[in-house]
Amino acid sequence: MTDMAVSRPPFDRAALYRWLFLLLVAGFVAVPLIATLLGGFKSLGDLRTNPFGLPREWEWSNYGDILLSKRYWQMLWNSFVISSLTTIITLIVAAMAAFVFAHLRFFGSRMLLNYFTMGLLFPAATAILPLFIKVRDLGLLDTYFGVVLPQVAFALAMSILLFRRFFRDLPHELLEAALVDGCSYPRFFRFVTLPLSTPILATVGTITFVHSWNSYLLPLVMLNSDAMYPWPLGIMVYQGEYTADWHLILAFITLTILPTFLLFVLAQKHIVAGLTVGAVKG
Repeated sequence: MTDMAVSRPPFDRAALYRWLFLLLVAGFVAVPLIATLLGGFKSLGDLRTNPFGLPREWEWSNYGDILLSKRYWQMLWNSFVISSLTTIITLIVAAMAAFVFAHLRFFGSRMLLNYFTMGLLFPAATAILPLFIKVRDLGLLDTYFGVVLPQVAFALAMSILLFRRFFRDLPHELLEAALVDGCSYPRFFRFVTLPLSTPILATVGTITFVHSWNSYLLPLVMLNSDAMYPWPLGIMVYQGEYTADWHLILAFITLTILPTFLLFVLAQKHIVAGLTVGAVKG
């Protein structure tokens, strides 16, 4: 009894190293976010001399002036509309396309899937000139859809791959039973597949929304009027020809990344489930 009470489990060095590594990664992520949050409470002089410490005097007006400005809420609304439309259209198109690639076999299906996959190789910056010409020819310059449609096009490749893997991992017996009972493919997709796809819908939706929310280049090229600007273009208000109000820029960034941060926190469980489904078999 004495020996059993005195005995201790062996020291696990691997667990210690894992915790140290995770703390290091968390520090790399948390320090810039905390510095941005605190920088918004500082004056410009305090920010230059004390970039990472606590403010000597808390400048609450930096956040208050931004929150009380009509322009900030207009840009936030523009970002919400653009990101929501991009997410909804991407989910609809990518889910239907992935379902076809996962369950149907037709001539050229493999080639068509590879064609969509090639979209991962080309960022939007490489096609910005032909995109601008095409959007101009369609009469969509300085409109929401002038930004939404190109974002959807570049989001489809990754979204289809994620949806397709999830749909292929669903029990194939469900599809066979539905077909035997006379259920068509569209009805099976609507009433069976989608209700079981909450994790991957949350994963793809969150990734697409955050990417669209933070997009800078496409809105800069496609939008001309201040009334249509999303929040990434609003930073230009605080940048002059020779100087920049960095304390106001940090306050503005903190307020505008907060919605996506909350969205990620709320959808974190579904995101992890959507990305890890099918990783372990048996």
